[in-house]
Amino acid sequence: MHADVIVIAGRVVDPAEPTSETTATAETADPTAAAVAITGGRITAVGDADTVAALRGPATRVHAFPGAAILPGLVDVHAHPVWGSISLGGGVDLGGAATLDEVLDRLADAVADQSSEAWITGYDLDVNVFDGDPTGLPLGGRFPGVPVSLMTSDAHALVVSPRVVELVGLTGRETFTDASSVEVGPDGRPTGYVVELQAMDLVFEHYPEVPLETAAGYVRDQLGRLAAAGLTGLHALDFGDPSEAVYRHLEEHGDLPLRIRCSPLVPADSAPDVWREVADLQGRGGRRWHVEGAKFMLDGTADNGTAWFEHPDSHGENREPLWRDVDAYRAAMRFFAERGIPTATHAIGDQAVRFALDVIAEVGPVDRAPHRVEHIESIPDDLLGRFAELGVVASLQPAHATRHTRPDATDNWSRRIGPERVARGWRTRDLLDHGAVVALGSDWPIGPGDPRVGLADCQLRRPVENPDAAPVQPGQAVTAREAYAGMTTAAAYTAGASDELGRVAPGYLADLTVFAADPLALAPEAQPGNTVLATVVAGEVHLHPTEGRP
Repeated sequence: MHADVIVIAGRVVDPAEPTSETTATAETADPTAAAVAITGGRITAVGDADTVAALRGPATRVHAFPGAAILPGLVDVHAHPVWGSISLGGGVDLGGAATLDEVLDRLADAVADQSSEAWITGYDLDVNVFDGDPTGLPLGGRFPGVPVSLMTSDAHALVVSPRVVELVGLTGRETFTDASSVEVGPDGRPTGYVVELQAMDLVFEHYPEVPLETAAGYVRDQLGRLAAAGLTGLHALDFGDPSEAVYRHLEEHGDLPLRIRCSPLVPADSAPDVWREVADLQGRGGRRWHVEGAKFMLDGTADNGTAWFEHPDSHGENREPLWRDVDAYRAAMRFFAERGIPTATHAIGDQAVRFALDVIAEVGPVDRAPHRVEHIESIPDDLLGRFAELGVVASLQPAHATRHTRPDATDNWSRRIGPERVARGWRTRDLLDHGAVVALGSDWPIGPGDPRVGLADCQLRRPVENPDAAPVQPGQAVTAREAYAGMTTAAAYTAGASDELGRVAPGYLADLTVFAADPLALAPEAQPGNTVLATVVAGEVHLHPTEGRP
């Protein structure tokens, strides 16, 4: 039978370390493999160019990339494509603004272009620009009467202007069922610092509505950029409005450039009727997106004081879960496990990770896919081996370590949790050495969406573009092979799809990333510049033009 598509390169690369338990791949079985044949969206042959050429027929589409490397398609296991795209599309980028003056200067251009009552939103605000606790008062001083709402870098808080406090009617006396709060100053009045999801929702409800076509345009553009950087799939750790409408709109007008696996959020302290709604969403989807799994947020973030550590931080905070009723979390986890629905639990503090693992041990595994724990920012030695013991995936975002903390511990995260817990932070190497499956993601737009950047960072333990920066926890560095396995074979395992994704082998889905050079043979510093020539999703080849290439 003739192939639908043949992709020819310089070599086929499989980041997975071969073991006696893994299927032999093109790289391990045939180091001369340089071509892949695809029929019906699946790989039908892998071998040298002459062997695969025998499958060429009159209708076969051939794509040749001399000297390039074919890898399993890269998958980001933790991202937020819809709200992230909308936030970036309509907001001011504050990334890299290291002082409050820089933040205000960036906002000034947006304010000048809008009417006085138009909302100005921004994202990626570094809380370290404030002397002490974040406050919206400087926004009111620079832009009196203008509603300004800025999302912090961890996406778990807003800093809003006095006009927003007025429009929303914030008092500081609001109560929430999770760890949310509207912070107040010594005078008892709101400072403009709005912490965690339920409190943030009070502000979001007043944001101007974004038309569906505009929102879909933002998402289409960002997904295109992510695909051009090498992604063939991502796990969306959310499925709130307008996610479904956006995905359906995009597929009415074409195909998504990558696969999206969506896991809806189970709100903190929610009741069984909400759990049933999330369970009923399972299996919903389109051609390249589907709902699978449930997302929990057991705690918040260390920067906000809402993470759950065994001992309080330097402010007396970071000592409580986001779920005030932890028995409700346990009951909800059991509810989903009994229905065969895999779970993903956001757990940053050591006590949150410990409790999540304890509950997973109680409810047991599910057949569809493994349970997973997200972030795992600081944990003691005794928790390292439990991931492998329980079959729980450690879902990490290494660029959070390299870009949200500082090696000299002068950042807010480090000051809050203290040197002992900082030393136990971002333990990618240790988790791998203890047998855990470590899947890698970006938390985009909170971290850089370009997978080449995050994968380089986790090898260098510093921002790849900053050679003068000292590494953060350098002992936790991983190899190039381990890094790329975290977005290929480990990502496939995390989705319960090890028999279909994450390898370049016959019978597997034809999701591939074609790099100009083999990233496993490059220095980490060179990997962000390793051109993505094409991505292949379900056998469809997406060419990514580069300079000098049509």
